[in-house]
Amino acid sequence: MISVQEALQLTNNHTKRTEKMIRISLSDSLGYIIAQDVISPINMPPFRQSAMDGYALGSVEDKDFTLIGEVKAGDNADPVLKKGEAIRIFTGAPVPDTAKAVIMQEKVQVHHNQLTIEALVLPDTNIRPIGEQIKKDEIALSKGTLVTAAGIGYLATLGITHIDVYQKPAIAIIATGNELVPPGQLLKYGQIYESNSITLSTALNTIGFTDISYFKVEDEYGVTLSLLENTIDQYDVVLISGGISVGDYDFVGKALRALEVDEIFYKVKQKPGKPLFFAKKECTTIFALPGNPASSLSCFYIYVLPALLKISGYTNHDLKRGTAISTTNYAKKGQRAEFLKALVQNNKVTILDGQASSMLKSFALANAMVYLPEEIVEVKTGDSLQIINLP
Repeated sequence: MISVQEALQLTNNHTKRTEKMIRISLSDSLGYIIAQDVISPINMPPFRQSAMDGYALGSVEDKDFTLIGEVKAGDNADPVLKKGEAIRIFTGAPVPDTAKAVIMQEKVQVHHNQLTIEALVLPDTNIRPIGEQIKKDEIALSKGTLVTAAGIGYLATLGITHIDVYQKPAIAIIATGNELVPPGQLLKYGQIYESNSITLSTALNTIGFTDISYFKVEDEYGVTLSLLENTIDQYDVVLISGGISVGDYDFVGKALRALEVDEIFYKVKQKPGKPLFFAKKECTTIFALPGNPASSLSCFYIYVLPALLKISGYTNHDLKRGTAISTTNYAKKGQRAEFLKALVQNNKVTILDGQASSMLKSFALANAMVYLPEEIVEVKTGDSLQIINLP
């Protein structure tokens, strides 16, 4: 059994960023990592552009002007302005090449076609120059950048419709256990509803992973072996829920070893989630998670999620961590490190009731986990605690 820090280090060391790239529509690229520098095909703005509703002036030495027309956004006219002439202009409209400045409408007096300005303006005032934001052939967004809503909007202003991104992994989720039945069916004595697959898939969807397949396997060695062999061969990441402990009907570990996976570690000195199994098989990453719901989800956030983000090209792939002041007392039962469901508000953290590995209710109310290293055996109100923010 290894420590939490050893498990984190081993997971990171044995997780490699993908080299697979795909070209996708800009509108579908949210949450992906850019795989090739995106080059701007145009200057932005592509013409001298008015930053104000006002008047474009043919000179900056005069106070009195004659109005000769107007230019609004979308017009492609380029009227010639002489000294002492001006035109009405609107925000976003192209500024004539002969205009020296734009004065905002609040600083002028207009009577018929005569314009008087209150004060002289400097050359190029309120004119956005060509390429002010970016020039043609410059890098718009660099390789390794996370695509956000603002990034999509920015690239759209440059006329870009498709970009190259790192491909996200195809993920298989396998739920094991004879006692599990899908929600919606009538429970028989001894059965429980299977929740881990929908919990994990929803958590994956929340952070942008959608290429997910689901499998259910009974507690039978031959069937387990066959399913694991097929999924490991077909998917980039395999997440197995349950069947990894040491019971007579826990066949996952036995099947994985029969398939000669490269076992990185098995069992971590932590609570919940001690029977965590991490392995590789050629290019496939394998996590066998405990079957208890809270254990499964805890291991997902601490180990699986950072690995998935790293595979997908993220540089910052760990959940955000910090500290907060405890509002509760808590005493450990044992010497393992613990991950406790908690609620953080205004830099204060409350350790929630219901920390058993089988209970998801506290997770449903939590927005963070408190991490207690092995050496911390007791928490008192006012203590500063390590927290891991949940996405």
